[in-house]
Amino acid sequence: MTSSTLSLQLYTVRNAISEDLRAALERVAALGLRQVELYGFVDRADEYAALLPELGLTAPSAHVDLFRTTEPAAAFAAARTIGIPTVIVPFSPPERWTSREEVEAVADQLNALVEPARDSGLEVGYHNHWWEFEDLGGTPALEVLADRLDPAVVLELDTYWTAVAGLDPIAVLGRLGDRVRFLHVKDGPANRETREQVPAGQGTLDVPGILSAAPRALRVIEFDDYADDVFDGIRGSIDFLVGKGESL
Repeated sequence: MTSSTLSLQLYTVRNAISEDLRAALERVAALGLRQVELYGFVDRADEYAALLPELGLTAPSAHVDLFRTTEPAAAFAAARTIGIPTVIVPFSPPERWTSREEVEAVADQLNALVEPARDSGLEVGYHNHWWEFEDLGGTPALEVLADRLDPAVVLELDTYWTAVAGLDPIAVLGRLGDRVRFLHVKDGPANRETREQVPAGQGTLDVPGILSAAPRALRVIEFDDYADDVFDGIRGSIDFLVGKGESL
């Protein structure tokens, strides 16, 4: 790949952001990253719209809970202000993934967002945790979702939570194919203890195999939590990924 393939989910540095947004983004940029994935951006759209270009950053994607907001138009407007092309629903509760009917209802909700998003020049996606892989008659729930989704809805596969669910992320990527446009890249012992997450290449996941299985997906570094200095953890992931041919 010749263009930048790495991004960072800013939730990783949420504590730094809560203290000083500019300083946090400056530290991210100082790591060499040029792309970030936003969260909680709707009420800070003007700040991000000013700071990102000033610091040489862009936001190809962002998380926003379009299911629980009563005004998705506000989220779409904020994304346009910042220049975010893809807004991703980051969460739907576990009880919605225990039956085919519930999963199809989730898909229908996502499908209903396609046209309003398109009218704003945006696309919609979905990001998983571990519970989206409930076995529904021999098929993981997330794949039931994918089968019912409008082709315009993209997927962001959190490869770590996929492994926590007991599935092989490489096999899942093989089945989902190009529907997966974004990867959450993280590593660790593949359990739910988020503070045990480690930089890419230092845990149990086959990160190089995962990357090879989704060559066109944007790699989004993330730590749900980290026991040490999270910026050191991010640097460790960057170094490993760049060493495997990814580019800043």
